[in-house]
Amino acid sequence: MTQDLRRALAAALRHSLEHLETLNEQPVGATRSVESLRESLLKRLADQGIDAPQVVEELVADVRGGLHGNAGGRFFAWVIGGALPAAVAADWMTTAWDQNAGMFAVAPAAAIVEEAVGAWLKDLLGLPASASFALVTGGQMANTTGLAAARHRVLHNAGWDVERRGLFGAPSIRVVTGEHRHATILRALRLLGMGTDSLIELPLDAEGRLQANALQEELSKDPAVPTIVLMQAGDVNIGAFDNFEVLVPIAREYRAWVHIDGAFGLWAAASSRFRHFLKGADQADSWATDGHKWLNVPYDCGYAIVADVDAHRAAMSQHAEYLLPSEARDQVDWNPEFSRRARGFATYAAIRQLGRRGIADLVERCCDSAHAIAMGLGALSGAELVWEPRINQGLVRFLDLKPNATEADHDKRTEEVIRRIVASGEAFFGPTTWKGRRCMRISVCNWQTSAEDVHRTIKAVERELGSFE
Repeated sequence: MTQDLRRALAAALRHSLEHLETLNEQPVGATRSVESLRESLLKRLADQGIDAPQVVEELVADVRGGLHGNAGGRFFAWVIGGALPAAVAADWMTTAWDQNAGMFAVAPAAAIVEEAVGAWLKDLLGLPASASFALVTGGQMANTTGLAAARHRVLHNAGWDVERRGLFGAPSIRVVTGEHRHATILRALRLLGMGTDSLIELPLDAEGRLQANALQEELSKDPAVPTIVLMQAGDVNIGAFDNFEVLVPIAREYRAWVHIDGAFGLWAAASSRFRHFLKGADQADSWATDGHKWLNVPYDCGYAIVADVDAHRAAMSQHAEYLLPSEARDQVDWNPEFSRRARGFATYAAIRQLGRRGIADLVERCCDSAHAIAMGLGALSGAELVWEPRINQGLVRFLDLKPNATEADHDKRTEEVIRRIVASGEAFFGPTTWKGRRCMRISVCNWQTSAEDVHRTIKAVERELGSFE
């Protein structure tokens, strides 16, 4: 067994290094079709197993061509970071250590690492040191955890114990947000039983922000109803930040809970250049962000932070007779999971590798790269700059230059250019619809994106545009 393990891990190391070290030469997008991947991977379930090293070798061969190069510097679709060297190594060790990080008694070191991570995160993000926190799977469960605490508090204030009595017969909850809220918010409302009908979407201003007068007007309609106000720190299309300094006090006036979805934008607090976007955000009640975005840790790491410690614990904590009393913080009291991966090790390693200055530099380099790409593409013949990045998100579209071209023609040209760029393997972008127009979204979150990547990307798009002439 030991020899098998050594050979399997040696093969995994060899193939992992080959993958990571050749990202710059490989196509950024996957090159295999669905049918081809199914042919390789949907094998007949065998009666007898095979040696572990052979499993690794066959798995690598079978997935080849079916992996995106999102760990590299030219992946700009969605808001996906890479993974720092220390974070990758710590994640490997997390698997080898195989700790169940639900409680201190089950995984003592993992629990204390999370205590350190929680303190560092609150410091880096400019949030109250007294707040509670949870390390969860990603932005979806970070939003769900924050909103579970919100549900507890607003119903408790209305005289209802939701953890004991459930939602049947409970007072209705009003959830107020802007019209461009993230899809994970909708799923969180469904998972928590509040339903999407509880959502009231307000119009945004030209900068994509909630408008103070619209919020005031909505909240004043029924001041007594239990209310949660959802705000954004960095929306997925243009990186918009709500004006927290103005909006949070309005919500407070009506005893509403304020939750900020800052999946990537909350990391702007780490930079002196960009933290002004978050002025007043520390006065909210809960916050959600991701580690696999701007902190560049492997997947399965999101963070929920809650100012109301009692509400957070009441919404999550659960005990059983067989569980041991703890002398330290038990993660199960703050997380939606019981048994869980010790995801704190990767975050701990990433923060240690970068330090405060390194995280600020990472945020700023990504923003500078996004701006350079957007401005460079917008200057090309046949391209239009739709949104100049304020942080790391920008929008461009591509124009059909024939006479009398319609908006539908421009939309079609935009989608075709994106398809060709991805097919070229030089870069990976994705489409979006913003204000009724199809655009190409530019999102830069990777620690590896360099000036050379920016130049190479602009040249690749220029070549594809030239093919239409």
